Amino acid sequence: MKLLRHGPRGAEKPGMLDGDGTIRDLSGIVPDIGGKVLSDAGLAQLRALDPARLPQVDPAARLGACVAGTGKFICIGLNYSDHAAETGAAVPAEPIIFMKATSAICGPNDPILLPRGSVKTDWEVELAVIIGTRAKYVTPEQAMTHVAGFAVTNDISERAFQIERSGQWTKGKSCDNFGPLGPWLVTREEVADPQDLEMWLSVNDESMQKGSTRTMVFGVAHLVSYLSQFMSLMPGDVISTGTPPGVGLGMKPPRYLAPGDVVELGIAGLGQQRQDVIADPE
Repeated sequence: MKLLRHGPRGAEKPGMLDGDGTIRDLSGIVPDIGGKVLSDAGLAQLRALDPARLPQVDPAARLGACVAGTGKFICIGLNYSDHAAETGAAVPAEPIIFMKATSAICGPNDPILLPRGSVKTDWEVELAVIIGTRAKYVTPEQAMTHVAGFAVTNDISERAFQIERSGQWTKGKSCDNFGPLGPWLVTREEVADPQDLEMWLSVNDESMQKGSTRTMVFGVAHLVSYLSQFMSLMPGDVISTGTPPGVGLGMKPPRYLAPGDVVELGIAGLGQQRQDVIADPE
């Protein structure tokens, strides 16, 4: 099942994608794609619906982030062995955790806004894990039962803010529109193996990243379990699980985004995103 949110920013409505690729409106069924709707029981209610009986949505409608009510946007650094190698970093002994502000979350095709003073804004295609039920002190064997599903995200990063301005990585990761999420939340039963997904990203039609979740250092079940030892994971929380090689920072010389660039990215079975790069108008 593929769940989504459609409509103007701040006024999105819940929806689903039917088997023919038509967007169907769920606003008469559930208040949003979040909270209890993400539990197994909530998802079972939606799975039992006949999509043909639901109103169609204009295919040109804007897509918002595929989940609502995200309290935590947790990111994992250097979680692909081949990405760690391209940056010259050692593979970590434990997951590297940092936070991305939830105000960075936006729709999958909303523009990338280059913040004031940006000189090194970079791209990172990543697999996002969306929590469905509260997880605290769970084992790796229990972890997947707390996952509602998966989505594509672009962990957009301003490297000068992240690395050269001292302190933690968060300020280089949290600018507005630095967290496009979607196009849809693909529920976990549709993803046979989250550790075997091809992923890609291009800039101006030039291939930059080609990788697979097979090269993750710490897999999804491990990450959910690990994080739950330190904090309660709540419905709607997002875990961005790291990126494969091909980021601008790792190129020789490094390459970064500029106004007019177009970024496209996707993960097998989870959909695609497209973002125009513009200067932040504010």
